[in-house]
Amino acid sequence: MDRHDIAVTGLGLVTPGGIGVGPSWAAVCEGRPTAAHDPVLEHNPVKISCRVPDFDPGALLGGRRAHRLDRFTQFALVAAREAIADAGLDPQTWDGARVGVVLGCADGGPGTVEEQHRILVEQSPAKVSPLLLPMQLPNMLAGQTAIEFGATGPNLVVATACASGATAIGTARDLLLLDRCDIVLAGGSEAMITPLVMAGFAQMGALSKREDDPGSASRPFDADRDGFVAGEGSGVLVLERTADARARGARVRARVVGYGSSADAHHMTTPHPEGVGVEAAVRAALADAGAAPGDVRHVNAHGTSTPLNDLAEARMLQRVLPGSPLVTSTKGSTGHLLGAAGAVEAVFSVLTIEQGLVPPTANLKTLDPRLDITVATAATAQRVDLALSNSFGFGGQNAVLAIAAA
Repeated sequence: MDRHDIAVTGLGLVTPGGIGVGPSWAAVCEGRPTAAHDPVLEHNPVKISCRVPDFDPGALLGGRRAHRLDRFTQFALVAAREAIADAGLDPQTWDGARVGVVLGCADGGPGTVEEQHRILVEQSPAKVSPLLLPMQLPNMLAGQTAIEFGATGPNLVVATACASGATAIGTARDLLLLDRCDIVLAGGSEAMITPLVMAGFAQMGALSKREDDPGSASRPFDADRDGFVAGEGSGVLVLERTADARARGARVRARVVGYGSSADAHHMTTPHPEGVGVEAAVRAALADAGAAPGDVRHVNAHGTSTPLNDLAEARMLQRVLPGSPLVTSTKGSTGHLLGAAGAVEAVFSVLTIEQGLVPPTANLKTLDPRLDITVATAATAQRVDLALSNSFGFGGQNAVLAIAAA
């Protein structure tokens, strides 16, 4: 099996930029920020977030079905449906035993947990919903996706914090190369914007406090950055072996040609200051792809807008990748989608390659003078044959995808 031959044949998105690939891609290409004051966080230390707009789960999934699902699973089913249709596949006719599901999330369904905990405290244990566990358990993300689409092959959820979506895609690629399945629905989903979770992030000092101007709060690589803005959403990709995709006449949108993962083994929340672990993941992804550092034309950076993360990542990029590939962080527009970020940004990387257009890093006004990298500040037409999509998580867990033109 040629290690390069894993095709992306379908894309699906639910993001703060909109529901669907089209609206989400338009938002990041316009550099349109989505952060706003969030009524759910009215009593929190930080009251801004990036929400998915106009998401009506009853209309999208049916009222009874939606009622039995946490928001993180609702997002994934909507994104997966779009990706499957984009791939030209029909779950009614595919061999479900050869269809796998690998999805990532950082926290499962904290919204359901918080709601049911209030019922426990304010009413009684007898009032707690019997759906509490089926709704909030992280594994139900993949389990419900399998139920929805009749995918009876390998089925799992991975949790590597904010690297989860990218880790899921790398794991799915391995399953295809090992011939464990013929099709994999891969990606990530997250709905962590709850009072408790966001209070935790705020107490850590991880969130931007720029509440007077929410739209400018997420500003990756900017000299005046002060933290990330939390977002929510899902990204799902349909992956197949390229030979199989071409044999059925599918459109190959791009190829996942390399995957690298590593651990910093440094600190539970702070990245290694020199990016040693992330460098190992980048070099592993390039080696897996059979590519040289100079082949990389674009990097969709993790770029969270936190002081330490952006500095460590930029130092690594300027050290490892010659030729100053054009770097962007779409988190300036979408905010940080946490466990879904790696999957959503992999979709954006596919679109960058396919359309020859690098999105801007929204809100970047003054590049941090310590950063010697080339960052896109406007949508830039550029041919990209090979891109890296970087994702890093708490615990020092790193995942890097190498994505190439079809």
